[in-house]
Parts: sequence; C-alpha cells; structure tokens
Amino acid sequence: MVDVRSALVSRVIASVGLLAFAATALAADLPSKFDPSRDAAADVAHAVALAKAQGKRVIVDVGGEWCAWCHIMDRFIAAHDNVRSLLDAHYVWVKVNYSKQNPNEALLARWPKVAGYPHLFVLDASGALVHSQDTSALESGRSYDAARFIAFLARWSTGGGRRASVVLHFHQRAHPRMDAALEQVIAAAKAA
Repeated sequence: MVDVRSALVSRVIASVGLLAFAATALAADLPSKFDPSRDAAADVAHAVALAKAQGKRVIVDVGGEWCAWCHIMDRFIAAHDNVRSLLDAHYVWVKVNYSKQNPNEALLARWPKVAGYPHLFVLDASGALVHSQDTSALESGRSYDAARFIAFLARWSTGGGRRASVVLHFHQRAHPRMDAALEQVIAAAKAA
C-alpha cells in the first residue's frame, strides 16, 4: 500500500512539474518586445490560453519600439520586485505592436480607442475586456509611480475587491512609503 501511494505521489509531482514547465515554455513564446512582424491576434489568443490554464488575467501592452514611455515602463517593472511579483502571480503579459509598419488595426478594433502609448488592456481568462488603462494615470515625473501601478494591478487581478485589499495591505506593509492613492484603493477594495 505504501509503494502504491509513493508511486501515486511521484506521478502527481511529475505531472505538476511537467505542467509548470509547459506553462513556462509556452510563456516564452510570447514577445518580449514590440515586433511588427508578429501575429498579434495569435499572441493574444496564446496569452488568453495561458491565463485560462494558470487562473490568471491577461495584460495586453500596446505600444512600439518607437515609444519612449513603453521602454520606461519596461525598466520600471524590471526595477520593482513588488510590481513584478504581482504581475507574475496574477497576469500573463503580452506586447502588441502599434506602428506604421503594423498598426494591428483588426485586433485593436476589438477594444476602446487608444489615446496614447503605452496602453494596457486587461482581459479575463476568456479574452473578454475587463479594463482599459491609460498609463499616464500611473506616471510620476519621468517614470511610473509604484503605489499607483500596484493599485492598478491589485484592483484588476483575479479576485479583485477583497483579494486586492489583502495584496495591497501586504505591499503597503512591505513598502510603507505608499501614497494616498494606494490608501484610496485599499478603502475601495474593502468596500467591494
């Protein structure tokens, strides 16, 4: 009986490991930069499939290699472990190119018109639009504001509301310099 249990546990562990490896390999197929030669609709469909399998949402990052604020956002995320950890835990991130070479009009016509770049669309695991985010609201000076970015990620993560309150409270304790915007999001999340 012990050998049967041991074999079953080993198979379960191997299966979980294989699924994790497959998810990581599939995520590696998503673009790490804005590439006009990619099939953006296929990339978004792939991101949605990953999100569904992992119980996450999708963030569609619309911009281009020409976009200075797109690169600022990439550097900001890379430099802020607390932002990166929220992204990794709750979202599949996919970049969609918008440029003269490829404006991806058919794909972008699915969602509200974009006024500036970068622009973020949050999709649920079925691909439905949950939120459209003008990233200028997340800016601070010549970069992005960590508290606003974390509040945005927590608010639109899977579970939203109460879960966002817990996530924000944790990040506020870990990073006590969070501003009033974060306090407002915490209050709104608790009320939800």
